[in-house]
Amino acid sequence: MTLGIRKISTFLEETHVEGGKAAPRPVTMVVVAAVIQNPWAGHGFVENLRPEIIRIAGDLSHEMTTRLLRQMDAEKIEACGKAAAVGINGEIEHASAMIHTLRFGNPFREAIGGTNYLEFANTRNGPGALLSLPMMHKSESGKRSHFLTANFLIADAPGPGEIVVAIGAADGGRPHARIADRFQDIAEMEAEWAASLHEA
Repeated sequence: MTLGIRKISTFLEETHVEGGKAAPRPVTMVVVAAVIQNPWAGHGFVENLRPEIIRIAGDLSHEMTTRLLRQMDAEKIEACGKAAAVGINGEIEHASAMIHTLRFGNPFREAIGGTNYLEFANTRNGPGALLSLPMMHKSESGKRSHFLTANFLIADAPGPGEIVVAIGAADGGRPHARIADRFQDIAEMEAEWAASLHEA
């Protein structure tokens, strides 16, 4: 490959019991993480990151999305997200550059039928650090039941001159979600505000 990929790791997690209570059905989360060479490492401060974004991001997303869909059918996916971690010889901006572009996000989002922006995390870390990939519902932004986080680590990545780029998906929300959605909060707070005006 010409994308500078050193390895690709896939993580699969099934939750059967949460809080001591069996889930109505197991909830599966899958993460596909690519360890790539940081194309800007060792070049000092690079003002224009765009050429490497254009060269890498789209093809990398297609490769990772294909692998994720081997683990979970697109029609089963309800939540999704992305993350990137740059090694210590890189900038946070280098991690951000790989995932905060439609060239990366659109192939994944379109393949799973999503309409929301992809929840994200970008950070700097050393090899073996625990990485977090946040998710939200692929089309309903206020659906708090699907605010999820997949944790994963790769023992030898990111190296100082590498970036870990990851996408994740889940086939359901938290097993026993029982907090209000954002829109329910809004309705309740508007009603409370209207009642306070009436009382005043």
